[in-house]
Amino acid sequence: MVATGRSLLGLPERASESGIFSLADLEDKELDQLVHRSREFFTDRTGHDEPLRGKIAGILFTKTSTRTRTAFTTAALRLGGQVISYGPHDLQLETGESVEDTGRVFGRMLDILVARTAGPVARLKTLSWAGGIPVVNAMGQEEHPTQGICDLATMGLHFGALDGIKVLYVGEGNNSAVALTHGLVHYTGIELTLLTPPGYGVPEAELVRARARAAERGSSIRQVHALDEAPDAVDVVYTARWQTTGTSKPNANWREEFRYLHIDGAFMSRWPGAVLMHDLPAHRGDEISSEVLEGDRSLAWTQAEMKLTSAMAVLEALIQPRQGSQ
Repeated sequence: MVATGRSLLGLPERASESGIFSLADLEDKELDQLVHRSREFFTDRTGHDEPLRGKIAGILFTKTSTRTRTAFTTAALRLGGQVISYGPHDLQLETGESVEDTGRVFGRMLDILVARTAGPVARLKTLSWAGGIPVVNAMGQEEHPTQGICDLATMGLHFGALDGIKVLYVGEGNNSAVALTHGLVHYTGIELTLLTPPGYGVPEAELVRARARAAERGSSIRQVHALDEAPDAVDVVYTARWQTTGTSKPNANWREEFRYLHIDGAFMSRWPGAVLMHDLPAHRGDEISSEVLEGDRSLAWTQAEMKLTSAMAVLEALIQPRQGSQ
């Protein structure tokens, strides 16, 4: 939260964190504006006045990335900004410098930071408040919020509206699943079913938080572990690769625990009107078949393109005039 009481999309007046760390932190209007702007940029990537002109964005990725890193780098350039990229071993954090000191230096040189660390979001918040700059969580240990914005925008582009959508998430309850959960419950009449292997579900604390918001909007969240518990009516079947970036599984035979969730033509035939979404990268033969991924019901490649335009929406919303350094 922002201690000053200002919008999460604005730079605080005193030492506090600002940026996007979790979709659970955003107000309904804030998230919907980002989703709407993502769709506008999808239609016209030139529809802006270069809000990052004269600004420098730091792009810090300590874990592998194709779509998110490319999206935010390209987005900053398209919005008129310049970019400094950092890899996993580029910073003095590797030699023992504190997160606080790193943040203070970033704040004196950068205007915004996009970071993927696969670590706890608390570290990103520390970088933000220490530097006095907004920080974008481009995937952390707990959540992948910018993926969630992209996913909502993709659904909105396809269906026209998000209220009342029925979504079946299939696979590990990873950080993308958490973002999808926190994102969807900003809307009314949502029915979200999380079909996850036993022991690999969305953490209960995240479900409790999301269900509280869902109850206020007439939406529902179920987490189930058996295929026969899946709903009869579904608008979207969403999956993700079984091996989440930056994680490992204790059971060497874990793939056998996931095998029943393989999405092929027979799986999708249960919901002939549903579209398919996948946050990529895809491991054909594991979570999905090529037939489905490349089929005419797949939105995966639109979803991948939306990564860029949702990154543009996030950067545009967060960039603000500097208000002094720490």
